[in-house]
Amino acid sequence: MNTNTLKGNSLISSYLQPLLATQGGIGALILRVPVGLILAAHGSQKLFGWLGGYGLEGTGQWMASIGFEPGVLMAFLAGSAEFFGGLLLALGLLTRPAALVTAFTMVMAISFHLPNGLFVSNNGYEFALTLLAATAALLFLGGGRLSLDEILAQKIR
Repeated sequence: MNTNTLKGNSLISSYLQPLLATQGGIGALILRVPVGLILAAHGSQKLFGWLGGYGLEGTGQWMASIGFEPGVLMAFLAGSAEFFGGLLLALGLLTRPAALVTAFTMVMAISFHLPNGLFVSNNGYEFALTLLAATAALLFLGGGRLSLDEILAQKIR
């Protein structure tokens, strides 16, 4: 699809513009790349067993044991949100939807870790809360000037 087709289609433009718009500058890049890569790494543990993870089956069994049923489906959903959402955040592509999905995933993680208190040394929720804060910020900021969102937004303006 060429640029003129995107510009000429006001329906597509009216839906894409709010998704791609950004108020973030270089700070959004500094936030989204490491957060996205951390999320993608955690998702790869759940989905593929990479980086010392247990894969879908092992993560699914654990999720079922803590009440997230059916376990394998919950592991797939959480792993996919983290892995694919994290990659999208790192690239700055569809930043707002990716931030929304990963933020929701962190809310679910916090709900599990909440009884253990704040500190991660006690299996607490501080790490999930930090990721929630970062993804919530990106939900409002967008991908920033140096993002694929900004490149696409320029093409439809």
